[in-house]
Amino acid sequence: MSTTALAFLSAFGLVLAVELPDKTLVATLVLTTRFRAWPVFAGVCAAFAVQCVVAVAFGSVLTLLPDTVVALVVAAMFGVGAFMLLREGFREGTDGGEDASRSGPAPLSFLRSAITSFGVLFAAEWGDASQLATASVAAKFASPIAVGLGAFVALVSVAGLAVFIGAKIRSRIRPRLIQRCAGFVFAGFAVLTLAQLAF
Repeated sequence: MSTTALAFLSAFGLVLAVELPDKTLVATLVLTTRFRAWPVFAGVCAAFAVQCVVAVAFGSVLTLLPDTVVALVVAAMFGVGAFMLLREGFREGTDGGEDASRSGPAPLSFLRSAITSFGVLFAAEWGDASQLATASVAAKFASPIAVGLGAFVALVSVAGLAVFIGAKIRSRIRPRLIQRCAGFVFAGFAVLTLAQLAF
């Protein structure tokens, strides 16, 4: 097996293993229950692409970033997301049985939904296990493109699974219930991220 193929498979296998039980899958699923599937998928894939480039470019140097700064930024992003979701979820008004992507006065545009999804996942991936894994593999192999592609394909696979599940459950649950659950999940991520600073 060539070094390039080994680098690709190593990055793919490692990133897939750490992402399946990770907050990235849950965050993508939650976003899909709030917005339409395609904008979410486009946004998170763009975030993954940028983060893979960053991880490969900096390699193991990325692990030297201050943990406190990374944790505070990620916690703030999840905190803002939790506030917005909970505010809308507990807002007075009829729930209807509408699709979560149509709740509120009007559905968000493709671009706005994609940008929101990009921002949430871009922040969540800083210092994440998958980014560190990608940086480590990039430092080990002299095949940055293969490593980056392997990590990206793994991340997109996880995102695709999350979007599929989110789109399926969205039409079967009341939108406000979804928003409340999503808000509490995001708040939990914010608290968990801050709690990690104490250890």
